[in-house]
Amino acid sequence: MAKPTKYAPHLCTLFMVIAIIGIIFGFVFKQGIIPIILLLPTAIYEAYRTEGKSTKTASIVLLTVLVALMFLFLFDIQINIGEFLGSEQQYIGGYWVPLGDLRIGATAVIAIISVILFTRTRGVYTKWLAVIIFVTSFAIIYLIDPAAFSDLFKYGIDEALRRF
Repeated sequence: MAKPTKYAPHLCTLFMVIAIIGIIFGFVFKQGIIPIILLLPTAIYEAYRTEGKSTKTASIVLLTVLVALMFLFLFDIQINIGEFLGSEQQYIGGYWVPLGDLRIGATAVIAIISVILFTRTRGVYTKWLAVIIFVTSFAIIYLIDPAAFSDLFKYGIDEALRRF
């Protein structure tokens, strides 16, 4: 059954403003944890709003990865997942994802899931939330490592061009 939409525009606007504040304060204080924490309400609402079996699963996985990412930051855990797996990239959700710092990998997974949610959901509000998550993910990656952001951005453009 469809979720009520009476307050959805107001909530999505509020979550968008909170995410923007998180991005701004993240850049001001040079701390990736700020946009991660302030993205949490958006991810929770996305998990609430999604209804299909695959989209509900994707939104719950996204929320779980976001919470795990928050703990990686809070406890300053840095793991090079590429060295751990013995590979420089991994195929995830139809995309080749470069591996490196686990925090960047987790954020890239969040961005990929947000794209999946955007393309598979029908509701305008769930799409809106997915865009908020996607944009904030890129800001988080930049805050973690600007060079990795540049590499992922180039990689994403190349991957998009290859698909067309």
